[in-house]
This record gives sequence, structure tokens and C-alpha cells, in this order.
Amino acid sequence: MSRGVSVGVLLTAALVAGCGGNGASSGEAAAKPALIVSAAASLTEALTSCSSQFDQATVRLSFAGSDELAAQIRQGVEPDVYAAANTKLPEALNQERLVLEPRVFASNDLVVAVPADSEIRSVDQLTRPGPTVVLGSESVPIGSYTREVLARLGDRQGAAVLANVRSNESDVKGVVGKLTQGAADAGFVYASDVDATGGRLRAVRLPERLQPTVAYGVAVVDGAPQPDAARAYVEDLISGRCARALEQAKFGPPPG
Repeated sequence: MSRGVSVGVLLTAALVAGCGGNGASSGEAAAKPALIVSAAASLTEALTSCSSQFDQATVRLSFAGSDELAAQIRQGVEPDVYAAANTKLPEALNQERLVLEPRVFASNDLVVAVPADSEIRSVDQLTRPGPTVVLGSESVPIGSYTREVLARLGDRQGAAVLANVRSNESDVKGVVGKLTQGAADAGFVYASDVDATGGRLRAVRLPERLQPTVAYGVAVVDGAPQPDAARAYVEDLISGRCARALEQAKFGPPPG
């Protein structure tokens, strides 16, 4: 796919997601190259807040499920940077020679999100008949992490939670949306997503024995039109403004 077509696809996605570039004037923006960043939906608030301050380029953000963004790259879409909510997808793309060597830049906690006034206080309550649950689909990282938790609960309790599931969403923001709209009683999301709701949702922490290791991976796309700016953006995620924005948004440091 040509650069023009791929940029158009990504910018359309960014506009749909309500995201844009930096706050520079039109003249300043025209003087900078456009850096296209495809990023996991759970990174929306953090990257939107920090990318406007990126000095080397005008950043255009496209948010979706990590698996969907990986599929776009496999189909020929050419962003400059790919940031996923796991390390498996960037590593797979690297093996396919579609992205350069991935780096881990953040972590997160998986939690059960419930409305602020909910009486649900533990994951065990989701194994009982009655509460409606929403999950991420199996192909997206939030869904994969969730199924790790259900497997650790044991066959019987995991199956009981699945019996209460009403929908499987294409990304974590879909899970959050169902909860804030009152369409479900509980859902598995990241701690940062609960924080981003400004108190509309409450996080029910998982016991340590159930908590998966949630690690975020990022890579420069092979053949990125703006390789220098792409590398600088990756460094910013690891130790710059965006790293600080991630911390403020309740992400953790890379797993040690």
C-alpha cells in the first residue's frame, strides 16, 4: 500500500477516535514532518496528552485494538511507530520483518471495573448467577490477559464467570463503554482505564495470584517514512514526556 493511502487510513481512524496532532499553528505544523503512531486503545489518554509536545514531528495518533493495528501493518499500512498492549504482537511483527526490534515501555494492572456505586467487591462475586460481565475478545490483549485470570481461577469458577458474559469487545475502550453506559455490571480492564473515567467506574483489585504480567511493547515500523523521529518518539515513551504522562495515567514502569 502506498504511503499516501496508508496515511489516509490512519488519519481517518485518528479522526474517528477524536485524536489529532499537536497544538502548533498551521505554519509550524507544516514545517514539521508528520509522524504516524498506531497505538493500543488503552494508551489513548496518555499519548493524546503528551504527543502534542513532541518536538521533532507533528504526531498523528491512530488508536484501536492492538491486534487490529497489527493486522493493518500486515496488510500494508505504514505507520512510523506501533505501540501494543502486549509484547507478543510486536515480537511477531519483528519476526515477520515488519517492525524493528521491539522495546518494552510500560506495564499495567488488570482489574475488574464496576460502576462507582456497585456492590461488587471481589472477582468471586462474578462467579455467581446474576451479574452481567463484558470482556475483551480473545484476539485482543485485554481479552487474552482476562482469560489468563479465568484460567487461574480454575475450571469451575472460570466457566461460571464466562456464563455471565454478555459481550466480547474489540478493544478495552469497548469494555469501558459498556460499563459507563450501564450495559453491564462488571468488566475486566486495565487500572489506567478506570482512572481515565474520572470516578464513573471503580476498580476491584485482583488477588496477586490471579494478576497477569501486563507489558506494553513498542517498535519502529520497518521502512518508516520518518525513522529518526520514530526512534525519538520511542525514546520519549521510555524516558521522556510520554513516559511521565504514562505514569500520571496510572501505568507502571516496564516489568523488571
